[in-house]
Amino acid sequence: MVAALELYLDPDATRRIRVLWDALEAEGVQSMRSLLAQRHRPHVSLAVAPRFDPEQVAAALRDTVVAAPLRLDFQHAGQFVGRVLWLGVTPTADLLAHHRMVHARLAAAGITLVEHYQPGRWVPHCTLSLRLPYALMAAAVRRCLEVLPLSATVVGAALTDHARDISQPLA
Repeated sequence: MVAALELYLDPDATRRIRVLWDALEAEGVQSMRSLLAQRHRPHVSLAVAPRFDPEQVAAALRDTVVAAPLRLDFQHAGQFVGRVLWLGVTPTADLLAHHRMVHARLAAAGITLVEHYQPGRWVPHCTLSLRLPYALMAAAVRRCLEVLPLSATVVGAALTDHARDISQPLA
């Protein structure tokens, strides 16, 4: 992932995920906090692209509330091939409709998005670690289960490019 449209969580959920990052670090798992040198904020990525043009995205999403006050229920831990550990969000009808609407607006503007984040393929999640050693998987999942279930409300959104250290809030 290079650039993403990120949905940010309420302060309590953000704090709980940061505590989970610390617990994972204590288990020897490199969390998102240490991978991105403290710049990373817990979030759910709504759209991902190799690169975004902020002006083009802003124009495509004009008059759209990207940070709709959605309720997110994290109910499970998961792993993507490649040692990526995450907390999974229950895909509610409201969340999936919001995701489809944002993607439709971006696609109509000619913005190319990563296939795995397209409607029908997207797995809503909050990434915890990108480099989880398989030998530590059981301990890491146990730590995740200690914080689940976790409820959150979307309170903000931003267009980010971690490779270029850019974050632009969206209305």
